[in-house]
Amino acid sequence: MDSFDRLVDIVRVLMGENGCPWDKVQTHESLKPCMLEECYEVLDAIDTKNTENLREELGDVLLQVVFHGLIAQKEGEFSLDDAIDGVSDKMISRHPHIFGPENSEVTASYEKWEEIKKREKGYTTRSEAMRSIAKAMPALVRGQKVLKKRGLEKMQNIDSFADNAALCLKNLKQSDFTNKDYNMEIIGNLLLQILNISNFFEINAEFSLTNALETYITKFEDFENNSAAVGKTIEDTGLEEADLF
Repeated sequence: MDSFDRLVDIVRVLMGENGCPWDKVQTHESLKPCMLEECYEVLDAIDTKNTENLREELGDVLLQVVFHGLIAQKEGEFSLDDAIDGVSDKMISRHPHIFGPENSEVTASYEKWEEIKKREKGYTTRSEAMRSIAKAMPALVRGQKVLKKRGLEKMQNIDSFADNAALCLKNLKQSDFTNKDYNMEIIGNLLLQILNISNFFEINAEFSLTNALETYITKFEDFENNSAAVGKTIEDTGLEEADLF
């Protein structure tokens, strides 16, 4: 028995009639927080370069995959084999330059990948592809993917994105602070322009913000520690927001 089959058998026992009371009652919906948490823990292990944690967290993600697969099988939706065969077929279909008869003529590209995905999903418009991006994703991640589906990057330049962002900031500076709905709309548009700029530079906005937050916290911590060392508070030091950038 290989490692994967052993895991499947263990989870099947846990979900069985004489299994664990908690495991037996889980559903796709109840396990959503678990899947999300495990995925974030994988990312954290990668960021911290902790290979031991990465090994463990990848196992936990695989456990969630097996759970969902067996729940689906129990409900008559699909089997684990169906899911595995599906992704295998997808990888072959989306890599004709590797597996196809024309492998010597086709080159890999983002555009080719997207073209194949549209054909597989039956999308006939760009808006259909944009709406297909899961709403459960973090907004920054979803936003960059939606804007990429739009496919207008080659028609834009950094100046247009920067000008649009500047216009949003101008509108905010002139805004009535009590108009929450209007301000929310403008801030949303400003964030969209930031995502356009991120796509232009091929930078992952989610990771960029994560890194910036860590730097911000570290700088604030340094100010706080230095202030405490001389018997002052942060307020006493006259700390300005610009000092943290």
